[in-house]
Amino acid sequence: MTSALIDNSQRLREILDRLSSMSIEDYYNPYQMFEWPDALPQQMWWMSPELTTTHGTDIAVELSQEQLFRLSKFESVNFYSLNVHGIRELLIEVTRRIHTDEFATPSEFFHHFIGEENEHMWFFAQFCLRYGGKIYKQPRGGAETIPPSNAASLLVFARILIFEELVDHFNSRMAADERLDDTIRQINRIHHQDESRHIAFGRELVRILFEGFRGEATTEELDQVSDYLKRYMTYSFESLFNPQVYRDAGIPNPLEVRRRLLTGPRRPEFEAQVFRKTLSFLTKNGLLRDGAASDDAPAGAR
Repeated sequence: MTSALIDNSQRLREILDRLSSMSIEDYYNPYQMFEWPDALPQQMWWMSPELTTTHGTDIAVELSQEQLFRLSKFESVNFYSLNVHGIRELLIEVTRRIHTDEFATPSEFFHHFIGEENEHMWFFAQFCLRYGGKIYKQPRGGAETIPPSNAASLLVFARILIFEELVDHFNSRMAADERLDDTIRQINRIHHQDESRHIAFGRELVRILFEGFRGEATTEELDQVSDYLKRYMTYSFESLFNPQVYRDAGIPNPLEVRRRLLTGPRRPEFEAQVFRKTLSFLTKNGLLRDGAASDDAPAGAR
């Protein structure tokens, strides 16, 4: 059923042809493109301040400008570390499906997708290791067994889409932010350029996969999918709030800082901004049953 929907979608074929052509035309060699300076300025923003987890909160008021700059450095390293982990997972899942019967039609584009994402993982890891001295560990949760079993591919690509749209929210803003160093802006600009193609493909594929799933699903299964996606969005958002970041930035009581930020008044507005486009797409197409992420979801999609 699902493979027939994919194979018979003229719209998907047109999108795949257009995006594959763009991938070829826009191809760059990241190993030659980037010139990595020995160090980046410390007394400046490493992430747009409006995107940092403390922006507009009581905790930000408690910090000096120097502490805010240092915090933005480690927040950026955490953000790029999340990219490394997220890309590794999506590469595993897409590679499992390339040139299978179900995904024969998009397999040609999958080659471009896999190649580009591998290169993204490389330059994000380079940034973390060169300027942060580490790649932060992947937070717990978010990668457990996906229920129900007949929605496995749907939820894999829905998760990839959620991850890419969260990342692109940050990329598109930092690429244009003149307060940031040119190296940081370039990384975000290049990633935004590629991710815009991946998101266009992901939205259409998720729409088709859900169409096939919804045609045979029970109300309980539809609720399970909706609940899983809400919890995965919560997990993804809360991954931005890493207590190790606050510790590395020299902020006392990092676990308490994280708790205050996640339960504070700014959290709902910040989360709504990050997922504005994602929520609109998932709700419009019926994947989210009530159109809002769970307020009481655990920090992981189990």
